[in-house]
Amino acid sequence: MSNPQKKRNFQIEAFKHKVVVDPKYADKTWKILEHAIHEIYNHNASGLSFEELYRNAYNMVLHKFGEKLYSGLVSTMTAHLKEISKSIEDSQGGLFLEELNRKWNDHNKALQMIRDILMYMDRTFIPSTRKTPVHELGLILWRDNVIYSPKIRSRLLDTLLELVLQERTGEVINRGLMRNIIKMLMDLGSSVYQEEFEQPFLDVSAEFYKGESQKFIESCDCGEYLKKAEKRLNEEIDRVTHYLDAKSEVKITNVVEKEMIANHMLALVHMENSGLVNMLLDDKYEDLGRMYSLFRRVPNGLSTVRDVMTSHIRDIGKQLVSDPEKLKDPVEFVQRLLDEKDKYDGIIGSAFGNDKTFQNALNSSFEYFINLNPRSPEFISLFVDDKLRKGLKGVSEEDVEVILDKVMMLFRYLQEKDVFEKYYKQHLAKRLLSGKTVSDDAERSLIVKLKTECGYQFTSKLEGMFTDMKTSQDTMQGFYSSHPELSEGPTLTVQVLTTGSWPTQSAVTCNLPAEMSSLCEKFRSYYLGTHSGRRLSWQTNMGTADVKATFGKGQKHELNVSTYQMCVLMLFNTCDRLSYKEIEQASEIPAVDLKRCLQSLALVKGKNVLRKEPMSKDVGEDDVFFVNDKFASKFYKVKIGTVVAQKESEPEKQETRQRVEEDRKPQIEAAIVRIMKSRRVLDHNNIIAEVTKQLQSRFLANPTEIKKRIESLIERDFLERDSVDRKLYRYLA
Repeated sequence: MSNPQKKRNFQIEAFKHKVVVDPKYADKTWKILEHAIHEIYNHNASGLSFEELYRNAYNMVLHKFGEKLYSGLVSTMTAHLKEISKSIEDSQGGLFLEELNRKWNDHNKALQMIRDILMYMDRTFIPSTRKTPVHELGLILWRDNVIYSPKIRSRLLDTLLELVLQERTGEVINRGLMRNIIKMLMDLGSSVYQEEFEQPFLDVSAEFYKGESQKFIESCDCGEYLKKAEKRLNEEIDRVTHYLDAKSEVKITNVVEKEMIANHMLALVHMENSGLVNMLLDDKYEDLGRMYSLFRRVPNGLSTVRDVMTSHIRDIGKQLVSDPEKLKDPVEFVQRLLDEKDKYDGIIGSAFGNDKTFQNALNSSFEYFINLNPRSPEFISLFVDDKLRKGLKGVSEEDVEVILDKVMMLFRYLQEKDVFEKYYKQHLAKRLLSGKTVSDDAERSLIVKLKTECGYQFTSKLEGMFTDMKTSQDTMQGFYSSHPELSEGPTLTVQVLTTGSWPTQSAVTCNLPAEMSSLCEKFRSYYLGTHSGRRLSWQTNMGTADVKATFGKGQKHELNVSTYQMCVLMLFNTCDRLSYKEIEQASEIPAVDLKRCLQSLALVKGKNVLRKEPMSKDVGEDDVFFVNDKFASKFYKVKIGTVVAQKESEPEKQETRQRVEEDRKPQIEAAIVRIMKSRRVLDHNNIIAEVTKQLQSRFLANPTEIKKRIESLIERDFLERDSVDRKLYRYLA
């Protein structure tokens, strides 16, 4: 029976082994490696055993000869690079860069082989001793021994800059060679590239473009100059793409922009006969687009263009609104505004990339000069009136919307929108009552746009006018249904207008012909019988009539006339001749209206159904009138004295302005009360500012009027002044 095996207690704690190295080992091994490096640089590497060379380098490091290996590498490479440098220095003319490029490529290939051989040293010895890795070391030695060589350094820079200059002056250069040399500098480090090429390149470029821009400014017009500047800019960008560092693009383009654009901005935009204003006047979209794209690259470039454009538009606008000739025709005046707006919208859209800041500048310019003309609200309403009476006949719905949108654009510029509302209501009333609107849809579309822009309050009365027109149609159907006996004889059409919805008209009466007077009385009885608590007042000054007339030789016509003209014509059924005073007495038409009426009946060529004695251009109180038996027209229906929308006379204008001012008073007071109810206590200046802000969508409130309204509210105990600070107001609940 055997004994169980005992556990052994032996364990190796440390092991010391002595290796005896031949003292000549390091020298022998280095000689082998040194020879290999020489062969590599001399292009004889094909016979070398890289595996054996790697093992030799490995053993040197392993046997603590890393320092000898590293220092030997430095001295051997340095010696070779000095020879290379001498070879490059000796190269002549255009061969200089080619030799430099060839030697650089050779050095890189050699460096790659050497790094492979010394890989173990690169991975162990170099990191532990914090020395420069082999590849980086090779670049540094190339830089110090070749690039920084006194005979190469300045020559290299001069050669590169000369090639750039040649290319700028139109010569063809070897871009591939340039790219290789520039890449060499970049591979040696960004600081080498910047110091040895980029910074001198930028300095020389600045001088070049400074001189060239001055030459161009003196010899080119603005459009040509901008083309040349754009071409130079694109050339520099192209140069960077082909052979410079991508980071140089911003720097060189900044140089071109500064020297060719920024330093000449004002000279360019104000250049005589070709600057920005001339480009705008001549619609030079391409030049304007080029100016925009170039100027946007430099500080304050676009603001310079924008300011000159704004000033020009304002000047044009001021000329337009201050020229009495151009103010004679309101429709043409507004059309000119629209044409100018279209023109500059087109320029901003096509040339300025729809830049919002330019659009805002355009809008502020139009707002500025449109409001210089106090009659702009009236003129815009007259333009609408012209379009909705006749100007939109045969126009497609889409085009109608375009025109209405343009009108709304002008409307937004108005500071006195309430004045426009007054005129628009008057003109709309005339269109509706005369049946002269070309499209109810267009009328309603504009009202919807106004409602969207200004709210329900702005358009509620306008919508009420349409309601009245529809209700009146139904009323007339009911009237004739209840009076079938009226189917024979004159027909009556009455439009019942709600007071408040329509423009205020003073009730003017005149003596209607007997047959019409009895018809009107029947309608009054019918209407008041079906609507209790209402009162009718006839607006004879707003009516029209169709009168059948027979003249001297039996020729018959149907005359479309106003109610006043009808009253005058019917008097001649019983009299051959009537004096002005007899007509006035019989008709009781107000004198001003009667004179206009007789002028249109007797003095308008082709429409003169009456004649007068003595013949003159004006109607006098001693004139005598009689029927023109020789009246003739190629048309059976003849329209006489149709009054188209026209500018108000001075007294009418003052009356409208007075009504507007009266209407503003309660609006200003309401705004003051709203503000004070919310704020309770507020000083005078802040009330003025807040009231102006609240009301600016309708009109620009006058501070003097606001002050008067404050005084009125104090008198009526809505507000009180502070006992200490008289400019402070308190709201009294």
